[in-house]
Amino acid sequence: MKAPESDTKAWQEARLIPTSGINGGEEQERRATSALLAVMSSVREFGRALTQPLGAPAGAVQTFIEVPFRIADRKVFPDGLIRVQRGQKTWTALVEVKTGTTVLDPAQLETYLDVARAQEFDVVLTISNQIPSHPGEHPATVDPRLTKLVALHHYSWSQVLTEAVVQREHRGVADPDQAWILGELIRYLEHDRSGALEFDDMGRHWVSVRDAVIDGTLRPADRGTEEVASRFDALLRFSGLKLGRRLGTNVVPLRTRKEQADPAVRVRSLIESLCSQGTLSGVLRIPDAVGSVTVIADIRTGRVICQVDIDAPRVGRPATRINWLLKQLSQAPDSLRVEVFAMYSRASVAADLLGRLRAEPGRLALEESREIKSFRLALELPLGSKRSRGKGSFADSVVYGVETFYADVLQSLRSWVAKTPQLRDESQDEPVAEQLISSSLSSQDGPQTAAPPRSGPGTEPEPKPASGPESDSRSVEEGLVLGEGPAVGERPTVGERPTVGERPIAEEKSTVGEEQLAQDQPAPATQPRIPLQKSPEQEPEDAVGVIRWTMAIPGPRGPSRREIRRRASETQDEEGWYGDPDRAGHLRWWNGVAWSEYIYEVQSTD
Repeated sequence: MKAPESDTKAWQEARLIPTSGINGGEEQERRATSALLAVMSSVREFGRALTQPLGAPAGAVQTFIEVPFRIADRKVFPDGLIRVQRGQKTWTALVEVKTGTTVLDPAQLETYLDVARAQEFDVVLTISNQIPSHPGEHPATVDPRLTKLVALHHYSWSQVLTEAVVQREHRGVADPDQAWILGELIRYLEHDRSGALEFDDMGRHWVSVRDAVIDGTLRPADRGTEEVASRFDALLRFSGLKLGRRLGTNVVPLRTRKEQADPAVRVRSLIESLCSQGTLSGVLRIPDAVGSVTVIADIRTGRVICQVDIDAPRVGRPATRINWLLKQLSQAPDSLRVEVFAMYSRASVAADLLGRLRAEPGRLALEESREIKSFRLALELPLGSKRSRGKGSFADSVVYGVETFYADVLQSLRSWVAKTPQLRDESQDEPVAEQLISSSLSSQDGPQTAAPPRSGPGTEPEPKPASGPESDSRSVEEGLVLGEGPAVGERPTVGERPTVGERPIAEEKSTVGEEQLAQDQPAPATQPRIPLQKSPEQEPEDAVGVIRWTMAIPGPRGPSRREIRRRASETQDEEGWYGDPDRAGHLRWWNGVAWSEYIYEVQSTD
């Protein structure tokens, strides 16, 4: 007879590691220890992932539970033992496990350290629900002399669960049966009765500290401030573990060198900001992201702020750089705040919400003279105030804020990468008339030869070029005529060097007659000069164009023939002359980062 389908739904599926029948903390602790160590020895990749950071070699993993040892006429029973062998090298670790809300006992740990030293073991490993603020820290304080020969390490159950999920879902397990076994361990640790708890409590002093912060009466020496600061760091670490579990990567809090060397420095910093500003903050580093995420919990305003700084492109005008960012934020919420930081400025120079910027990108536009250095993207969400987990919880709101900011904003951002330099294809150059001479002097050009002197009756010898300060100023302000025949020089008038903020542009052409131009001696080959342009009446009919510069020498090189033909819409990929976007018919020098004050005027004579 077939059983009704309604009855089969209530049947409990058989599991490799059952959660039923757990009576008391000792049974919970023993079952969690046995399940974890058994899977470590059965799933090679998972066992290697947990033992490698402890210094174990790559080899076969053997595990045991409740191994007896005798010390000082008494027996002790560590919860487990891990042994890894590779060749003739043997690595051994004692394991102490706590579940639920039970904390590690420093006296018990010191006893196990003595056993490990007597047995010449390498490591004492502790596993509990206590989450240290940073990887490598230990939640229990023991005599530092005991850790000189034997290392003391700690894993939280959240970290163990994260390693299991990442190994199975992201890194992969070669054997399908071993992957199923690892999945059974994940099911067991995620069950409430396993004793492997997540972060769910801000401490017994949370309510009093929170109320004092809101009232503005909290002082650094008040009771519970240090506990709340430490619990916030643990919460930040738990947020990184949970986010890394979904991403398949290692998300860790960032610490300064002083904070890593002395965790008390970090605690004092949190207490100071909590008392003075009413905020708790930290930074999470996510591998391969555009930047680290800063998390700020503002208890007084009841808001949690997640923000990231991203470098702006190094080329383009301010409007171009802003549009580059807005294109990447197509899926971001309208409440996202965008701040702009200019070069040589510590504070933001402009800020607005993304919803307004989508309609009016120019709201963040800066002056052309100010260069955008970076952007800051900040998202504010409501912050809970309750001590434990659940609706309105402080811990849940922080974890939710981190995951929401990454999903809606950070994961779609890409860093700016400069365009790869391209080889010049000579075969694709446009044909150039033979009479079009180069518009700039080059090391490849030969010496300029003077025109042959006129001879005949009644002609006078040409004067020699003068020497002295006046002759050295011949190239201060000169122009160039593109046409046939040899270039003819002219003595120019000395102009002033342009200063920052000015855009000197020649307004009039030279009116010197052709006979007077012919009488001047061209510049010697050892001091080449750019020849002056001729008056409009004397320009040849087949001249292509006239270029004039008004900057003082020395300055940027003159534009090449290829640069003369550039249009104003062409992008600025490298240093050189480009079409001035503000003045039609002019060239402007791009220094690789921003527009300079050097300008050429190109006039067509067609």
